[in-house]
Formats: sequence, C-alpha cells, structure tokens
Amino acid sequence: MTETKAKILLVEDDPTLSFALKEKLQENNYTVIHCKDGESAYQQFMKHNFDLVLLDIVLPKKDGLTILSQIRHKNELIPILMLTAKTMDDDKITGFQVGADDYITKPFNLQELLLRISVHIKRTKKEDDVSSDVFKLGNLDFIYQELMLTDGTHEHILTQREADLLKYFCQNANKVLKRDEILLHVWGKDDYFLGRSMDVFITKIRKYLKDQPNIKLQTMHGIGFKFIIRES
Repeated sequence: MTETKAKILLVEDDPTLSFALKEKLQENNYTVIHCKDGESAYQQFMKHNFDLVLLDIVLPKKDGLTILSQIRHKNELIPILMLTAKTMDDDKITGFQVGADDYITKPFNLQELLLRISVHIKRTKKEDDVSSDVFKLGNLDFIYQELMLTDGTHEHILTQREADLLKYFCQNANKVLKRDEILLHVWGKDDYFLGRSMDVFITKIRKYLKDQPNIKLQTMHGIGFKFIIRES
C-alpha cells in the first residue's frame, strides 16, 4: 500500500477545476478534503489536522481572504496557497499581508502546483527541520527551531516565514543581499507579488528588533538589504 504524503484542504467552488485538482492530488498520494464554500471550509479545518490549504479567493458564504485570516489566527505555520485570477492583483497583496504563503494564478499548470505543494509541505515538516540554530541579536536570542525571539523573560513566537527570513539575514549578517537573492532563498522564486510580501515581513522584523541599538536592517536602495549586527 502506498503511503499518503499529506492531508490537503481544497477550497474551490468551480466544480470542473475542483474535480481535476482533487483527482490529480489523490493520484499523487495526497489525502484531500474538498469544500465548495468558505463556511464549510473553516468547519473542516477545525475538525481535521491538515498539512496544507489550497484556497480560492472568490467563494460563496465566506470569501477566501476571510477564511485565510481565520485559519491563520488558529495556525500560524500551516502553508496556505491562494488560487487567484489574473485580474486580482490587489487581493494577492492583501492575501500576503494577511498570511498567505504563496499564490498560483488560474489557469495554471498542475505539475507546477504539485511542485509548489511539495516544497511548502517539506518546509513545515518537523522531521525535515534539523536546524538547531540560535542567534544572538542584542539582548535577544533568536531560536530558529522554536520560531522564538526571547530576552529570557518575554517570548515572541514568529511565523515560519518570519523565522526563515530572519535566519537568512542572520546567516548573512553584514552582507549586502539583493532582493531577488533573498526571494529565491526564502520563497523559492522571485516575482513582484512575493517581493511585496517580503516587504511586509521585513517591516515586521524591524518592529521586533526596534529596541536593539546594535541591530539594523538597512535598505540598500535599488539593490536589497543589509542586516547589520554591530559588536557591543
């Protein structure tokens, strides 16, 4: 018997597309629960332990951005991939701001979608995370494996994407990093919408580190960023 790879929540109201997606995912040994509207999708999310969510934006009863926000409020780590139309650029940006990990534009290549799903699931599997990196950032310890910033008294839990981005900056401290280089290493690809998403995450990281005078995430205009760690 072939072992299933992971459990996916598919939220799509188009019957033709949802049938094709579900069939293709099951052919590739994924367990799939399909919902045609946002309300039932959230109910299923609360009942099961999913490894990934495929989420259309335009849905009956509750729209995809509302469901995205609700799911992210309950689970900061699960990968959420948005299914969007070409004309929905503002919704893509909003989706990243709310907490989406990726998007794929309809019509899309099913093989490309399978590759993206595989990448996102591998990133969040605990057994694949062999890192035990701890970085000193001023009076904060950044414990990557636990997604934590702590001063020994207070703790702040990062999202997986925030932790991945901060780890990449720490590993390349005091170097000029190009925007496309960061996107390729942290997101796996470089495009406009992921670049906008990265800017949102960088704003959050700056906020977390604002009380650390020896730490600066500097914008290098027209190039990228430099994560500066000065000796105390």
